[in-house]
Amino acid sequence: MTSSEMTNSDPNAILACTVCRDVQNFDLLIVDMEEVMGEQWGDLGFEDALQFFEQTEAKDLEFIALAIDDLDEDDPEVLKKIVIAAKEKGIKTLLIAEDVTPSLLHQLLRMGADEFIPYPPPSGELLQVVDMMRSEPDLDLPAPTPKVETEAAPAAPVSLNAGAQHHGVIIASHGLGGGTGTTTLAVNLAWELATVAKDKSPSVCLIDLDLQFGSTSTFLDLPRKDAVFELLQDTESMDSESFGQALQKFDDKLNVLTAPPDMLPLDMVGPEDIERLLDMASRHFDFVVIDMPKTIVQWTETVLNKSHVYFATLEIDMRSAQNAMRMKRALQAEDLPFEKLRYVLNRAPKFTDLSGKSRVKRMAESLDIAIDVLLPDGGRPVMQASDHGQPLAQLAAKNPLRKEIAKLAKSLFELDEDNSQAA
Repeated sequence: MTSSEMTNSDPNAILACTVCRDVQNFDLLIVDMEEVMGEQWGDLGFEDALQFFEQTEAKDLEFIALAIDDLDEDDPEVLKKIVIAAKEKGIKTLLIAEDVTPSLLHQLLRMGADEFIPYPPPSGELLQVVDMMRSEPDLDLPAPTPKVETEAAPAAPVSLNAGAQHHGVIIASHGLGGGTGTTTLAVNLAWELATVAKDKSPSVCLIDLDLQFGSTSTFLDLPRKDAVFELLQDTESMDSESFGQALQKFDDKLNVLTAPPDMLPLDMVGPEDIERLLDMASRHFDFVVIDMPKTIVQWTETVLNKSHVYFATLEIDMRSAQNAMRMKRALQAEDLPFEKLRYVLNRAPKFTDLSGKSRVKRMAESLDIAIDVLLPDGGRPVMQASDHGQPLAQLAAKNPLRKEIAKLAKSLFELDEDNSQAA
Protein backbone atom coordinates (compact mmCIF):
# COMPACT_ATOMS: atom_id res chain seq x y z
CA MET A 1 0.00 0.00 0.00
CA THR A 2 1.29 3.42 -0.90
CA SER A 3 0.47 6.77 0.60
CA SER A 4 -1.53 7.68 -2.48
CA GLU A 5 -4.02 4.92 -1.64
CA MET A 6 -6.14 6.36 1.13
CA THR A 7 -6.65 4.14 4.14
CA ASN A 8 -10.06 5.66 4.93
CA SER A 9 -13.11 5.17 2.76
CA ASP A 10 -14.40 8.66 3.57
CA PRO A 11 -12.86 11.04 1.00
CA ASN A 12 -13.48 13.95 3.36
CA ALA A 13 -11.65 12.41 6.30
CA ILE A 14 -8.58 14.25 7.55
CA LEU A 15 -5.75 11.70 7.62
CA ALA A 16 -2.86 14.01 8.51
CA CYS A 17 -2.16 17.45 9.92
CA THR A 18 0.77 19.78 9.96
CA VAL A 19 1.27 21.22 13.45
CA CYS A 20 3.39 24.37 13.62
CA ARG A 21 3.58 27.98 14.72
CA ASP A 22 3.05 29.23 11.14
CA VAL A 23 2.75 26.80 8.23
CA GLN A 24 3.81 29.53 5.79
CA ASN A 25 7.32 29.22 7.23
CA PHE A 26 7.38 25.69 5.79
CA ASP A 27 6.15 26.29 2.26
CA LEU A 28 7.99 23.27 0.84
CA LEU A 29 6.24 21.06 3.39
CA ILE A 30 2.88 22.35 2.11
CA VAL A 31 3.82 21.21 -1.41
CA ASP A 32 4.90 17.78 -0.17
CA MET A 33 1.77 17.30 1.92
CA GLU A 34 -0.44 18.11 -1.06
CA GLU A 35 1.46 15.63 -3.21
CA VAL A 36 1.32 12.85 -0.63
CA MET A 37 -2.06 13.40 1.05
CA GLY A 38 -4.09 15.19 -1.61
CA GLU A 39 -6.96 17.05 0.07
CA GLN A 40 -7.00 14.83 3.15
CA TRP A 41 -4.81 16.93 5.41
CA GLY A 42 -5.11 20.05 7.50
CA ASP A 43 -3.06 22.55 9.47
CA LEU A 44 -3.13 23.25 13.20
CA GLY A 45 -1.37 25.53 15.64
CA PHE A 46 0.27 24.10 18.75
CA GLU A 47 -2.61 24.79 21.13
CA ASP A 48 -5.20 23.92 18.47
CA ALA A 49 -3.63 20.49 18.04
CA LEU A 50 -4.09 19.54 21.69
CA GLN A 51 -7.78 20.48 21.47
CA PHE A 52 -8.29 18.75 18.11
CA PHE A 53 -6.97 15.42 19.46
CA GLU A 54 -9.98 15.33 21.80
CA GLN A 55 -12.52 15.78 19.01
CA THR A 56 -14.21 13.00 17.05
CA GLU A 57 -12.70 14.24 13.78
CA ALA A 58 -9.27 13.21 15.07
CA LYS A 59 -10.14 9.51 15.04
CA ASP A 60 -9.08 9.23 11.38
CA LEU A 61 -5.68 10.88 11.85
CA GLU A 62 -2.79 8.68 10.78
CA PHE A 63 0.00 11.10 11.63
CA ILE A 64 0.90 14.68 12.40
CA ALA A 65 3.84 16.52 10.87
CA LEU A 66 5.22 18.58 13.77
CA ALA A 67 7.17 21.34 12.00
CA ILE A 68 9.54 23.32 14.22
CA ASP A 69 12.45 25.72 13.91
CA ASP A 70 14.89 27.43 16.27
CA LEU A 71 12.24 29.92 17.47
CA ASP A 72 10.17 27.07 18.90
CA GLU A 73 12.94 26.03 21.28
CA ASP A 74 11.86 28.75 23.71
CA ASP A 75 8.84 26.63 24.70
CA PRO A 76 9.79 22.95 24.42
CA GLU A 77 7.12 21.84 26.92
CA VAL A 78 4.23 22.48 24.53
CA LEU A 79 6.02 20.41 21.86
CA LYS A 80 6.46 17.55 24.33
CA LYS A 81 2.77 17.73 25.28
CA ILE A 82 1.77 17.45 21.61
CA VAL A 83 3.98 14.39 21.04
CA ILE A 84 2.74 12.67 24.20
CA ALA A 85 -0.92 13.48 23.43
CA ALA A 86 -0.59 12.17 19.86
CA LYS A 87 1.00 8.95 21.12
CA GLU A 88 -1.80 8.43 23.63
CA LYS A 89 -4.33 8.71 20.78
CA GLY A 90 -2.41 6.28 18.57
CA ILE A 91 -1.35 9.02 16.14
CA LYS A 92 2.19 8.87 14.72
CA THR A 93 4.38 11.95 14.97
CA LEU A 94 6.74 12.99 12.17
CA LEU A 95 9.22 15.71 13.17
CA ILE A 96 10.08 18.31 10.51
CA ALA A 97 12.92 20.39 11.93
CA GLU A 98 14.98 23.36 10.74
CA ASP A 99 17.93 24.70 12.76
CA VAL A 100 16.84 22.81 15.88
CA THR A 101 19.40 21.60 18.43
CA PRO A 102 20.02 17.84 18.68
CA SER A 103 19.07 18.06 22.36
CA LEU A 104 15.48 19.06 21.59
CA LEU A 105 15.18 16.46 18.83
CA HIS A 106 16.42 13.79 21.21
CA GLN A 107 13.88 14.83 23.88
CA LEU A 108 10.98 14.70 21.41
CA LEU A 109 12.04 11.32 20.07
CA ARG A 110 12.29 10.08 23.65
CA MET A 111 8.78 11.37 24.30
CA GLY A 112 7.51 9.15 21.48
CA ALA A 113 7.99 10.89 18.11
CA ASP A 114 8.25 8.25 15.38
CA GLU A 115 10.27 9.79 12.55
CA PHE A 116 12.44 12.79 11.72
CA ILE A 117 12.94 14.68 8.44
CA PRO A 118 15.16 17.79 8.16
CA TYR A 119 13.77 20.92 6.55
CA PRO A 120 13.97 21.60 3.64
CA PRO A 121 12.89 17.97 3.11
CA PRO A 122 14.84 15.90 0.56
CA SER A 123 12.91 15.18 -2.61
CA GLY A 124 10.46 12.32 -2.12
CA GLU A 125 11.41 11.84 1.54
CA LEU A 126 7.94 12.57 2.95
CA LEU A 127 6.33 10.06 0.58
CA GLN A 128 8.90 7.43 1.52
CA VAL A 129 8.46 7.96 5.26
CA VAL A 130 4.66 7.92 5.07
CA ASP A 131 4.77 4.70 3.02
CA MET A 132 7.11 3.19 5.57
CA MET A 133 4.94 4.16 8.54
CA ARG A 134 1.90 2.65 6.83
CA SER A 135 3.38 -0.53 5.40
CA GLU A 136 5.69 -1.56 8.24
CA PRO A 137 3.68 -1.46 11.46
CA ASP A 138 5.89 -4.20 12.88
CA LEU A 139 8.69 -1.67 13.14
CA ASP A 140 6.68 0.66 15.34
CA LEU A 141 8.17 1.00 18.80
CA PRO A 142 6.36 1.39 22.09
CA ALA A 143 6.57 4.96 23.26
CA PRO A 144 9.00 5.50 26.10
CA THR A 145 7.20 6.38 29.31
CA PRO A 146 7.19 10.18 29.53
CA LYS A 147 9.42 11.32 32.35
CA VAL A 148 8.79 14.21 34.67
CA GLU A 149 11.59 16.73 34.34
CA THR A 150 13.13 16.37 37.79
CA GLU A 151 16.68 16.17 38.97
CA ALA A 152 18.02 12.69 38.20
CA ALA A 153 18.82 10.53 41.18
CA PRO A 154 22.54 9.75 41.43
CA ALA A 155 23.42 6.40 39.91
CA ALA A 156 24.64 3.77 42.33
CA PRO A 157 28.42 3.28 42.21
CA VAL A 158 29.82 0.04 40.87
CA SER A 159 31.48 -2.06 43.54
CA LEU A 160 34.90 -3.29 42.43
CA ASN A 161 37.30 -5.74 44.02
CA ALA A 162 40.44 -3.79 44.92
CA GLY A 163 42.53 -6.95 44.62
CA ALA A 164 41.36 -7.85 41.10
CA GLN A 165 44.13 -8.88 38.74
CA HIS A 166 42.52 -9.38 35.35
CA HIS A 167 44.48 -8.87 32.17
CA GLY A 168 41.55 -7.63 30.16
CA VAL A 169 41.49 -7.44 26.38
CA ILE A 170 41.40 -3.80 25.23
CA ILE A 171 39.42 -3.08 22.06
CA ALA A 172 39.21 0.40 20.54
CA SER A 173 36.76 1.75 17.96
CA HIS A 174 37.93 4.78 15.94
CA GLY A 175 35.98 6.42 13.12
CA LEU A 176 37.78 7.56 9.99
CA GLY A 177 34.92 9.92 9.29
CA GLY A 178 31.69 11.16 10.82
CA GLY A 179 28.76 8.78 10.73
CA THR A 180 30.80 5.64 10.05
CA GLY A 181 29.21 3.79 12.96
CA THR A 182 32.00 4.04 15.54
CA THR A 183 29.76 4.43 18.59
CA THR A 184 27.21 1.96 17.23
CA LEU A 185 29.98 -0.62 16.91
CA ALA A 186 31.49 0.14 20.34
CA VAL A 187 28.18 0.08 22.25
CA ASN A 188 26.76 -3.00 20.58
CA LEU A 189 30.05 -4.91 20.62
CA ALA A 190 30.40 -4.24 24.35
CA TRP A 191 26.84 -5.45 24.97
CA GLU A 192 27.29 -8.58 22.84
CA LEU A 193 30.49 -9.43 24.72
CA ALA A 194 28.72 -8.91 28.05
CA THR A 195 25.99 -11.37 27.01
CA VAL A 196 27.98 -13.71 24.75
CA ALA A 197 27.71 -16.77 27.03
CA LYS A 198 24.54 -18.09 28.61
CA ASP A 199 26.24 -19.51 31.67
CA LYS A 200 29.14 -17.18 32.47
CA SER A 201 29.73 -14.17 30.25
CA PRO A 202 32.90 -12.10 30.62
CA SER A 203 32.93 -8.84 32.55
CA VAL A 204 32.94 -5.88 30.16
CA CYS A 205 33.65 -2.18 30.59
CA LEU A 206 32.69 0.37 27.91
CA ILE A 207 34.70 3.62 28.07
CA ASP A 208 33.70 6.74 26.13
CA LEU A 209 36.87 8.76 25.47
CA ASP A 210 35.18 11.24 23.16
CA LEU A 211 35.26 13.94 25.85
CA GLN A 212 33.41 16.47 23.72
CA PHE A 213 30.73 14.69 21.71
CA GLY A 214 30.69 11.23 23.28
CA SER A 215 27.21 9.69 23.06
CA THR A 216 27.40 6.27 24.69
CA SER A 217 25.25 7.71 27.48
CA THR A 218 22.56 8.54 24.90
CA PHE A 219 22.84 5.13 23.21
CA LEU A 220 22.28 3.42 26.59
CA ASP A 221 20.04 6.04 28.25
CA LEU A 222 22.47 6.67 31.08
CA PRO A 223 23.05 9.99 32.90
CA ARG A 224 26.42 11.73 32.62
CA LYS A 225 28.08 11.78 36.03
CA ASP A 226 30.24 14.52 37.48
CA ALA A 227 32.34 11.74 38.98
CA VAL A 228 33.75 11.06 35.49
CA PHE A 229 35.19 14.58 35.30
CA GLU A 230 36.57 14.27 38.82
CA LEU A 231 38.20 10.95 37.93
CA LEU A 232 39.84 12.27 34.75
CA GLN A 233 40.98 15.43 36.50
CA ASP A 234 43.09 13.52 39.01
CA THR A 235 44.05 10.08 37.74
CA GLU A 236 47.13 9.97 39.97
CA SER A 237 44.96 9.39 43.02
CA MET A 238 42.59 7.03 41.21
CA ASP A 239 41.87 3.76 42.99
CA SER A 240 39.30 0.98 42.61
CA GLU A 241 36.76 2.89 44.69
CA SER A 242 36.95 6.17 42.76
CA PHE A 243 36.92 4.27 39.45
CA GLY A 244 33.81 2.39 40.55
CA GLN A 245 32.16 5.66 41.60
CA ALA A 246 32.47 6.94 38.03
CA LEU A 247 31.09 3.75 36.44
CA GLN A 248 27.44 2.91 35.81
CA LYS A 249 25.68 -0.39 35.23
CA PHE A 250 23.51 -0.94 32.18
CA ASP A 251 20.97 -3.68 32.73
CA ASP A 252 23.21 -5.19 35.45
CA LYS A 253 25.50 -6.64 32.77
CA LEU A 254 27.57 -3.88 31.19
CA ASN A 255 29.76 -1.38 33.06
CA VAL A 256 29.97 2.03 31.40
CA LEU A 257 32.22 5.06 31.85
CA THR A 258 30.34 7.76 29.94
CA ALA A 259 31.76 11.01 28.62
CA PRO A 260 31.70 13.88 31.18
CA PRO A 261 28.59 16.09 31.48
CA ASP A 262 30.31 19.12 29.89
CA MET A 263 32.43 19.44 26.76
CA LEU A 264 36.09 19.24 27.70
CA PRO A 265 39.30 19.90 25.75
CA LEU A 266 40.70 16.62 24.45
CA ASP A 267 44.09 17.59 25.86
CA MET A 268 42.67 17.90 29.37
CA VAL A 269 44.01 14.38 29.86
CA GLY A 270 47.48 13.26 28.83
CA PRO A 271 49.01 9.94 27.83
CA GLU A 272 49.80 9.12 31.47
CA ASP A 273 46.17 9.71 32.49
CA ILE A 274 44.85 7.44 29.76
CA GLU A 275 47.41 4.76 30.56
CA ARG A 276 46.36 4.76 34.23
CA LEU A 277 42.69 4.60 33.23
CA LEU A 278 43.17 1.67 30.86
CA ASP A 279 45.38 -0.18 33.33
CA MET A 280 42.70 0.20 35.99
CA ALA A 281 39.92 -0.95 33.65
CA SER A 282 41.82 -3.96 32.29
CA ARG A 283 42.70 -5.00 35.86
CA HIS A 284 39.02 -5.24 36.79
CA PHE A 285 37.38 -6.46 33.57
CA ASP A 286 37.84 -9.22 31.00
CA PHE A 287 37.13 -6.88 28.07
CA VAL A 288 37.51 -3.11 27.81
CA VAL A 289 35.83 -1.48 24.79
CA ILE A 290 36.79 2.13 24.01
CA ASP A 291 34.81 4.59 21.91
CA MET A 292 37.48 6.94 20.54
CA PRO A 293 37.10 10.51 19.22
CA LYS A 294 37.70 10.96 15.49
CA THR A 295 40.41 13.52 16.24
CA ILE A 296 43.97 12.25 16.60
CA VAL A 297 45.33 13.52 19.92
CA GLN A 298 48.48 13.00 21.95
CA TRP A 299 47.04 10.03 23.80
CA THR A 300 45.75 8.24 20.69
CA GLU A 301 49.17 6.59 20.53
CA THR A 302 48.69 5.40 24.12
CA VAL A 303 45.39 3.71 23.30
CA LEU A 304 46.84 2.18 20.14
CA ASN A 305 49.77 0.71 22.03
CA LYS A 306 47.60 -0.61 24.86
CA SER A 307 44.93 -2.07 22.56
CA HIS A 308 44.87 -5.68 21.50
CA VAL A 309 42.56 -4.77 18.61
CA TYR A 310 42.05 -1.29 17.15
CA PHE A 311 39.00 -1.10 14.87
CA ALA A 312 38.95 1.70 12.29
CA THR A 313 35.47 2.23 10.82
CA LEU A 314 34.95 3.57 7.31
CA GLU A 315 32.51 3.56 4.41
CA ILE A 316 32.76 3.17 0.64
CA ASP A 317 33.37 6.81 -0.17
CA MET A 318 36.22 9.13 -1.07
CA ARG A 319 36.51 10.81 2.35
CA SER A 320 36.93 7.44 4.10
CA ALA A 321 39.54 6.36 1.57
CA GLN A 322 41.51 9.59 1.94
CA ASN A 323 41.30 9.52 5.73
CA ALA A 324 42.40 5.88 5.82
CA MET A 325 45.43 6.81 3.75
CA ARG A 326 46.24 9.75 6.05
CA MET A 327 45.92 7.54 9.11
CA LYS A 328 48.15 4.90 7.60
CA ARG A 329 50.85 7.40 6.65
CA ALA A 330 50.73 9.07 10.08
CA LEU A 331 51.21 5.78 11.93
CA GLN A 332 53.95 4.59 9.63
CA ALA A 333 55.79 7.92 9.87
CA GLU A 334 55.86 7.65 13.68
CA ASP A 335 56.77 3.96 13.57
CA LEU A 336 53.59 3.06 15.46
CA PRO A 337 51.98 -0.41 15.40
CA PHE A 338 50.00 0.08 12.21
CA GLU A 339 49.33 -3.66 12.03
CA LYS A 340 46.91 -3.41 14.99
CA LEU A 341 44.38 -1.58 12.85
CA ARG A 342 41.45 -3.72 11.75
CA TYR A 343 39.36 -1.95 9.14
CA VAL A 344 35.59 -2.20 9.53
CA LEU A 345 33.42 -1.31 6.55
CA ASN A 346 30.07 0.07 7.66
CA ARG A 347 27.00 -0.21 5.39
CA ALA A 348 28.78 -2.83 3.34
CA PRO A 349 27.15 -3.96 0.06
CA LYS A 350 24.83 -6.93 0.17
CA PHE A 351 25.94 -10.37 -0.94
CA THR A 352 24.17 -9.99 -4.28
CA ASP A 353 25.59 -6.52 -4.96
CA LEU A 354 28.45 -7.53 -7.22
CA SER A 355 29.20 -3.95 -8.24
CA GLY A 356 29.47 -2.85 -4.61
CA LYS A 357 31.68 -5.79 -3.71
CA SER A 358 33.95 -4.90 -6.61
CA ARG A 359 34.24 -1.32 -5.31
CA VAL A 360 35.21 -2.63 -1.88
CA LYS A 361 37.92 -4.79 -3.41
CA ARG A 362 39.33 -1.92 -5.48
CA MET A 363 39.29 0.37 -2.45
CA ALA A 364 41.23 -2.12 -0.33
CA GLU A 365 43.75 -2.73 -3.10
CA SER A 366 44.33 0.98 -3.76
CA LEU A 367 44.94 1.63 -0.05
CA ASP A 368 46.95 -1.57 0.36
CA ILE A 369 44.88 -2.58 3.38
CA ALA A 370 42.70 -5.52 4.33
CA ILE A 371 39.08 -4.82 5.23
CA ASP A 372 38.53 -7.41 7.93
CA VAL A 373 34.94 -6.78 8.98
CA LEU A 374 31.94 -6.04 6.76
CA LEU A 375 28.93 -4.63 8.59
CA PRO A 376 25.61 -4.46 6.69
CA ASP A 377 23.27 -1.50 6.76
CA GLY A 378 20.99 -1.94 9.76
CA GLY A 379 18.43 0.58 8.52
CA ARG A 380 15.97 2.49 10.69
CA PRO A 381 16.21 0.22 13.75
CA VAL A 382 19.79 1.43 14.33
CA MET A 383 18.66 5.01 14.83
CA GLN A 384 15.60 3.89 16.78
CA ALA A 385 17.72 1.80 19.14
CA SER A 386 20.03 4.72 19.92
CA ASP A 387 17.10 7.11 20.38
CA HIS A 388 15.43 4.68 22.78
CA GLY A 389 18.67 4.01 24.69
CA GLN A 390 18.89 0.28 23.98
CA PRO A 391 21.36 -2.04 22.24
CA LEU A 392 20.18 -3.56 18.97
CA ALA A 393 20.00 -6.98 20.62
CA GLN A 394 17.19 -5.76 22.88
CA LEU A 395 15.27 -3.80 20.26
CA ALA A 396 15.84 -5.66 16.97
CA ALA A 397 17.55 -8.96 17.66
CA LYS A 398 17.12 -10.18 14.07
CA ASN A 399 18.59 -7.03 12.54
CA PRO A 400 21.43 -7.97 10.11
CA LEU A 401 23.84 -5.46 11.68
CA ARG A 402 23.18 -6.87 15.14
CA LYS A 403 23.85 -10.41 13.88
CA GLU A 404 27.24 -9.44 12.41
CA ILE A 405 28.32 -7.63 15.57
CA ALA A 406 27.23 -10.65 17.62
CA LYS A 407 29.40 -12.89 15.40
CA LEU A 408 32.33 -10.53 15.87
CA ALA A 409 31.87 -10.56 19.65
CA LYS A 410 31.70 -14.35 19.71
CA SER A 411 34.89 -14.70 17.68
CA LEU A 412 36.73 -12.26 20.00
CA PHE A 413 35.46 -14.12 23.06
CA GLU A 414 36.48 -17.52 21.68
CA LEU A 415 39.89 -16.21 20.64
CA ASP A 416 40.49 -14.87 24.14
CA GLU A 417 39.43 -18.19 25.64
CA ASP A 418 41.79 -20.10 23.37
CA ASN A 419 44.67 -17.79 24.29
CA SER A 420 43.90 -18.16 28.00
CA GLN A 421 43.88 -21.95 27.76
CA ALA A 422 47.13 -21.96 25.77
CA ALA A 423 48.79 -19.78 28.41
